[in-house]
Amino acid sequence: MNLYKISLSLLVIALSLTGCKTSSTAVEPIQTTADYWQQISADSMAVNLKVLTSDEFEGRRTGEPGQKKATEYLVNFYQSHHIAYPKQATSYIQPVPAKFMRGAMMRLKDSENVMAFIEGSEKPEEVLVISAHYDHMGILLDQIYYGADDNGSGTVAVMEMARVFKSLEKQGIRPKRSVLFLHVTGEEFGLFGSKYYVANPIVPLENIIANINIDMIGREDKKYAGKEDYIYVIGADKLSQDLHKMSESANANSVNVTLDYTYNDEKHPDQYYYRSDHYSFAEKGIPAMFYFNGTHDDYHQPSDTYDKISFPKLKTRTQLAFATAWTILNAKDKPKLDK
Repeated sequence: MNLYKISLSLLVIALSLTGCKTSSTAVEPIQTTADYWQQISADSMAVNLKVLTSDEFEGRRTGEPGQKKATEYLVNFYQSHHIAYPKQATSYIQPVPAKFMRGAMMRLKDSENVMAFIEGSEKPEEVLVISAHYDHMGILLDQIYYGADDNGSGTVAVMEMARVFKSLEKQGIRPKRSVLFLHVTGEEFGLFGSKYYVANPIVPLENIIANINIDMIGREDKKYAGKEDYIYVIGADKLSQDLHKMSESANANSVNVTLDYTYNDEKHPDQYYYRSDHYSFAEKGIPAMFYFNGTHDDYHQPSDTYDKISFPKLKTRTQLAFATAWTILNAKDKPKLDK
């Protein structure tokens, strides 16, 4: 989760949270229910997250050796699972040059986005992008900022969703539309990886029907401490009521957690709609939504560590993201832009 629009400090502590009405889950089904979301594995995500948040990866700072190791780890994951990169690409990697990131608060080095792809069975030219940033803040004042929740949680969620999609493909089960799994860099310093992608798209923007962005889904905030599971949903209704309805229907037909729209309010002071990678797609007129667990005392601190992740919550929220993706990919019509 990026703070560049709010503060010049990279050491900002968690912002206070305010209450808001939550959504009702009494939603009419949208034709595409399936129980494949149940195949999401917490154990699989735990293995990947433990590696990505280890000392060896040094907080995955954009362009630094730890982030390069994370790039290699992601590529090896997709290769080992025989998940291809987009046919329009020449590899899993999209280079993001340092000169593109000159507006950052600190000088950044050349970096990379990582891409993988599952082709749809009926409308392969229509593509859903599932994104998460995999960079974090690196080493500051000799301390590693591990970024387990921000955004190791989103990174491993995208990996796990890709694993399940590929497992289904091996069984002859493919979604109607295609899905691009996009791991973007440079988010913490200005959404640079996603901005670079939409400026230099591998899958053309006119083919992208929607974006599901996942940024921090492994913890809980103070508002929900000890309460029922929840997730904040941001942006789904900004450009497309269809996307909003698909999101709610997917939840009602799968994990049925509380969908909280606190941060979806355009007047909310934290302005999260503009602060993660979904916004790069929304700026291009692509319906986009963002799953987020809210901040906590370890947000942007060295203490955002693997041991504090709630893997049951991470699993449930990844299941929700998968169910939402499956609904969008198999709906009769793609999400329409509001007039």
